[in-house]
Amino acid sequence: MVLSDRDIIKEVKAGAITLKPFKREYVQPASVDIHLDRHFLIYDTTKNFVIDTKKPVKGLMKPIEITKDEPFILHPQEFALGLIYEETGVSDKLVGRLEGKSSLGRLGLIIHTTAGYLDPGNSLKMTLELYNAGKLPIKLYYKMPIAQMAFEYLSSPCERPYGSKGLNSKYLGDTKPEASKMHLNFPLGGSTSK
Repeated sequence: MVLSDRDIIKEVKAGAITLKPFKREYVQPASVDIHLDRHFLIYDTTKNFVIDTKKPVKGLMKPIEITKDEPFILHPQEFALGLIYEETGVSDKLVGRLEGKSSLGRLGLIIHTTAGYLDPGNSLKMTLELYNAGKLPIKLYYKMPIAQMAFEYLSSPCERPYGSKGLNSKYLGDTKPEASKMHLNFPLGGSTSK
């Protein structure tokens, strides 16, 4: 069940939802507006020509940081990792879902390609998987509204929140965009066969 505005506010006050900073005017009927931070990662295509999912991605991406007045320009068919400004978290009884904003979608901006899910027990600045599906570059500005976060109750509190031993939780508490850690899903030695 998706939380309404009144239930979002209730759970923020109870501490089951963390939004730092939290401003009441960002609360929509069933979500909260989320803003863009200044940190990005882009592919360094001058040094890389292929992504190997079995290997660490060290050196695959390079960091970019924008200022208050300087936009990040996302070119057509370009992909970048960004970050939301608000630290966002949920207790063991909730999940969060990061969703795009209609006004930005109409400009061709996709804010996450697959990973818009906030696991129970995690609190972080969620990574944005930004993609420009349009034909013109898009300027993105620090602290502009970039997405919305909806929240749902679980059928019961989970037994092992994100970060629990044995879960292989790779992005617990992130405060900067992190490149993929997909290689950690493969057994040691890089082979998927037994």
